[in-house]
Amino acid sequence: MLRVNGDRLWSALMEIGEIGGTPGGGCRRLALSEEDGRARDLFRKWAEEAGCSVTVDGIGNIFARREGTDHAAAPVAIGSHLDTVPTGGKFDGVYGVMAGLEVLRRLRDLDLQTRLPIEVIAWTNEEGARFSPMTMGSSVFTGDMTLDFALSRQDPSGLSVGEALKRIGYAGNMAVGGRPFTAYLEVHVEQGPLLKEGGEQIGVVTGSFKARYFVATIKGQAAHVGPTLMEQRHDALVGAAALTLEIDRIGRSRGRDGRSNAPYLEVYPNVRGVIPQEVRLSCDVRHPDADMALAMEMELRDACRRIAQERGVSIDLEQYFEFGPINCDPAMSTLIRDTAERLGFSQRDILTVASHDAVPMMDYCPSALFFVPSDTGISHNETEYSTPEQCRDGADVLLNAVLKLTA
Repeated sequence: MLRVNGDRLWSALMEIGEIGGTPGGGCRRLALSEEDGRARDLFRKWAEEAGCSVTVDGIGNIFARREGTDHAAAPVAIGSHLDTVPTGGKFDGVYGVMAGLEVLRRLRDLDLQTRLPIEVIAWTNEEGARFSPMTMGSSVFTGDMTLDFALSRQDPSGLSVGEALKRIGYAGNMAVGGRPFTAYLEVHVEQGPLLKEGGEQIGVVTGSFKARYFVATIKGQAAHVGPTLMEQRHDALVGAAALTLEIDRIGRSRGRDGRSNAPYLEVYPNVRGVIPQEVRLSCDVRHPDADMALAMEMELRDACRRIAQERGVSIDLEQYFEFGPINCDPAMSTLIRDTAERLGFSQRDILTVASHDAVPMMDYCPSALFFVPSDTGISHNETEYSTPEQCRDGADVLLNAVLKLTA
């Protein structure tokens, strides 16, 4: 069993983490921002130095290819993303890309030639924090989303994905998708506390939660906040507040398996002195049991109807995204499990609650997703942290699994 250079992996994580670094020790590197462009440039430079050819497709996905002895064979792919949320850390997404890069570097160190080619992929806009929806690059690649639709998505300033790609120089000319992979692997920080609580070193993802995403549009009536009597008011923001509390209750009522969120709202006209006329509230429900997730959605819809009547507003709930439940390829999960065991790492089977680029890839080719612990038990936060040893362990599993697949 081979081992990666853990010090080099950690150094890469810290260096690329300086791009968009925040005062609190985290990282703000929004998709297709200037910072994202600089991180892409650095990854490309490192990949070329490791002996790879680098290409970019029409949605900005970057492919760093190390040739095998069988040039006609479909490659084994490793992937994740470089973009972060506005208050992100230095590990979410980028760890998977840097672990893939370390695999390439270690094979070059050892002068090991694989039969199958290896490609490390940096997918575009996994987070969906600036451009919605999420997992954009991988979804366009797999055909789950059209290229035209993705390129037309706009950020809050009105800038489109297509325009942003051109600005940072990553509007690639390679066709999107239509390329076979022998297998796809993604290693990720867990983003939650379960591995830390259990003390396991590796989490083997066997499936996912069911998740459904919505935008609730609450419409009321604008009026002056002073003269308008309380009984006359049709306050869209008060309706959104009541709905937010109901969304929170729905998730909590399902114990540790329930998840419900209302993390983003837009208020119109959002002016001091004016009762809010309209609010758009993004929300979602998640549960490992698809039937339970549907029941949670029904509760959400009932809450919309009740609050609309109680608050004198209208509420329209529109679904805009969903994923899961997925079942990971059993043979690929077994490969990760067996590799971790041979390396002497403790492990557990685990479900992914968040979507990752591996989720759309599950239906595209045999795919594996696995986690290393989040030492702080939190992600999408500046305090997100996994230790150098935890990062090294995951890369060791990745290296040996890739060698097995490419032999």
